[in-house]
Amino acid sequence: MESGDSNIIIHVISVLFNMSWQIFWPLAFGLILSSFIRHLLPVDTVVKHLGKTDAKSLTFTTILGMVSSSCSYAAASLSHTLLAKKATLANAMAFLVSSTNLIVEMFIVLVALMGWTFLWGEVIGGLILIATVGFLFSRFYPKEVEKELRQHIESAEPAKHAHSDCGMDMSNMKHETSDCGMDMSSMKHEVSDCGMDMSNMKHETSDCGMDMSSMKHDHMDMPAQEETGLMSKITKSAGFFQMDLAMIGKEILIGVVVSSILIALVPQEGWKALFISNDVGLPTWLHSLLDVIIGIFVAMIAYVCSVGNLILAAALWHGGISFGGVIGFILADVLTIPMMGVYKKYYGKRPTKWMVGLLFLSILFTGLCVDAIFNGFGWVSTDQTVRTLNQSGFGMNMTTVMNLIFIPLSIWYYRLGKKANAGMGMSM
Repeated sequence: MESGDSNIIIHVISVLFNMSWQIFWPLAFGLILSSFIRHLLPVDTVVKHLGKTDAKSLTFTTILGMVSSSCSYAAASLSHTLLAKKATLANAMAFLVSSTNLIVEMFIVLVALMGWTFLWGEVIGGLILIATVGFLFSRFYPKEVEKELRQHIESAEPAKHAHSDCGMDMSNMKHETSDCGMDMSSMKHEVSDCGMDMSNMKHETSDCGMDMSSMKHDHMDMPAQEETGLMSKITKSAGFFQMDLAMIGKEILIGVVVSSILIALVPQEGWKALFISNDVGLPTWLHSLLDVIIGIFVAMIAYVCSVGNLILAAALWHGGISFGGVIGFILADVLTIPMMGVYKKYYGKRPTKWMVGLLFLSILFTGLCVDAIFNGFGWVSTDQTVRTLNQSGFGMNMTTVMNLIFIPLSIWYYRLGKKANAGMGMSM
């Protein structure tokens, strides 16, 4: 292998490692928070505040998104959780947008890297996008497709799994000692007939409606003792965390690897070739429209997490893209190819197509609005310079401290969830 090829590989690995280091703790934090919300947040509470779409609910979900994780994958998990808790689709999508574009760490990096103009562009653009998403998803997302989406969510809920393919709906069975003290772990479930003679079951309420005498339970005289209190809640929440990673872990890995390769191998001059020169003489509105579309397209194929996303945005700006195109690029972090894979896993193929289409239109409209507002008032400065940032993230800084906390915490939490799920026959 030539030294040049070796240097390229080392550079790609370095970028991958640095990017993984930057996004680990917000990703872990977001997924852990999602698991606790899914287990602990009552459905009634979500329905009360987010069960209908209006100005109050959009404000509430915007604030909720701002204080949650900044990682797109974690935000997707949290929005999925809100939908599972019966929030409206419009509110869940508004949360997805706010939690990826209206967070403090992004504001700090924007000011440090690109200046205050881009900060206000991001804030105003984020608010316009939330309002647009709320309107489009509440008015134009087909009801039959939303029904399909919710059926997909319900079918994936862990409470509805069966131990075999015997056509049994286990959704109403509780795995707790309070329910008749039954340890279901020793029930034999064979593929042919599940190993169960159901004919002798009695449907009476005196003994939970079941005569278990004909079933084989080696440990029925010693009911399993489950954890109670806080540890029980943590264990059950960890089960959701482990299942989330099993479901979308591959998509997250692909997204980070592809992003690392692109930012390592494609020079800034390469991105400039995508843009339309101002010398072409197109009408202002058409040039802005094409730039925003280009910005969204670049985000879809070259998404870079955390700080790297804003560094690429700065490169696009100095490459000649319009102000609205930059804002469209930043806002489109919810439309990357790996994120679409996550949506497909969560919601199904057809619901994802409608979701992506409406998000695309919302971001396109927002980018055009921001471009018109800032250029109309003369707020856009073309002589801003990119300020140098240390992309490595190493050293005694917040990223290092948070990773030192969340790396061992997430490993322990994942193993706890895997053990809990294995105990319920749910190996993923």
